[in-house]
Amino acid sequence: MSDRPSFILFITDQHRADYLGCYGHPVVRTPHIDAMAARGTAFDRFYVASPVCMPNRASLMTGRMPSGHGVRFNGIPLSQRNVTFVELLRDAGYDTALIGKSHLQTFTGIAPVLTPPEARPGYHKAGGALREAVRHDFAAPLYHVEEPDFWSGEMPAVPVPFYGFDHVELVTGHGDHVGGDYTRWALARDPDLGGKMGAKNQLPHDYTCPQAVRTAIPPELYSTSYIAERACAWLKARRDGDRPFFLMVSWPDPHHPFNPPGAYWDMYDPADMPVPAAFTANDWTPPPHVAGVLGAREAGTANLQGMNAIGCTAREAQEAHALTCGMVSMIDDAVGRVQAALADSGRGERTVTIFTSDHGDHLGDHRLLFKGSEQYEQITRVPFVWADPQGEQGTRSDRLGQTLDIGATILERARIEQAWGMQGRDLLSEASAPEAVLIQYAHQARMDGLDVCPNIRTLRDARYRLSVFQGLGWGELYDLETDPAELRNLWDAPEAGPVKLRLLEQLMQAELAHAETAPAPVARA
Repeated sequence: MSDRPSFILFITDQHRADYLGCYGHPVVRTPHIDAMAARGTAFDRFYVASPVCMPNRASLMTGRMPSGHGVRFNGIPLSQRNVTFVELLRDAGYDTALIGKSHLQTFTGIAPVLTPPEARPGYHKAGGALREAVRHDFAAPLYHVEEPDFWSGEMPAVPVPFYGFDHVELVTGHGDHVGGDYTRWALARDPDLGGKMGAKNQLPHDYTCPQAVRTAIPPELYSTSYIAERACAWLKARRDGDRPFFLMVSWPDPHHPFNPPGAYWDMYDPADMPVPAAFTANDWTPPPHVAGVLGAREAGTANLQGMNAIGCTAREAQEAHALTCGMVSMIDDAVGRVQAALADSGRGERTVTIFTSDHGDHLGDHRLLFKGSEQYEQITRVPFVWADPQGEQGTRSDRLGQTLDIGATILERARIEQAWGMQGRDLLSEASAPEAVLIQYAHQARMDGLDVCPNIRTLRDARYRLSVFQGLGWGELYDLETDPAELRNLWDAPEAGPVKLRLLEQLMQAELAHAETAPAPVARA
């Protein structure tokens, strides 16, 4: 029997840290995830590498910042030139599986906003591999397996190994209108399921919140249930086995649209949800990028069906809050199912279970929904729970950590060396605890309130958050000890000048510390 532990990594999508019982949420019920925290350690200061799906998921897999792995923003696939920690587990003999969402590649099939410019009149412009400064093979079929065209016609299987996973059962998209391997499973159980998907087929309701969709899909056929069922089946097939495994169980929820199915829809009452502080603060002046988002909603120009941040009313915030709690509770029930299957498999005492998310959602804080160029705690801070049968139980950690550290911690526990150039730290070693974490954010299009495509660097230490915006004459600085709601920007406050200067220097040092070090040198010059 192997003396290396197995691992299950549960990961959700757009799930901020404070939307779990074990992280202090006053209403939501998450007994199974809370029980995991009671068996292990919950990290209270855990942050993303980037507060958006593709860059942060790429950082999870590679243990590197977006500036290193190349997925600077949504819309750039993770190049397979990058080594993932899952590949290192596989190389050491681990059985590896992904069930659920990947989002290491694009899954819309929609053309990008940002494209290279055409040649100026009279100028020659190279084509093909010389068109961009770095050669890539993103046109290859290998990088399009998450797009709709891959799944049209006869249902194919994801070619494996897929970024280190030998077994993949994929879910693509958000809400109840999702695809991938889930479609085949769902249609086998209800051939008419397509007529129940999406907002156009939703059940009647009286919610006014943008993207509140009362799905007609029953809970047992919803993607959360599919992922739990397939994870349970995978574990059952390894009952009493010897080979250590790494299983990633990845849910697309609670990402918007807000559409918990069945009884999860009205499990929570919006009236029971607190009104965010920005709706009652009389002296809050939104920074320019937030003011732009709020102004677009007031002017009626906001894209209410999109992915970027939008303004909202207090009632819409409460509705989004309640519906998100419903989706989170459904995920918690699914975690319980998988935990029971792990126990039945006989592998529980040798398996580390982990829970996290890829980023958060404003959910009404600062009068915003969804996510965007705003770097508030609500989208940068996520849960991280580590439950090791051989480790500490029922503890809290205030150690700063972030997504790129997850792979490093797993590899250290499995006694596997990281690849040269990986930047993650072992979260269980106080000797490697940083004084601050670096967060990188970019977007390929201009956003409301910004005259440029956002390119932002954020430093978060134990007390302050500083954000620098490229090409703009302002930034953000918040003291979260005295201003936990981040309502008073100290960027231009004279009394905060020394702190700002210190944090700017720390930010520069953090960027230097995360500079690319791969490939390793091949000789002395």
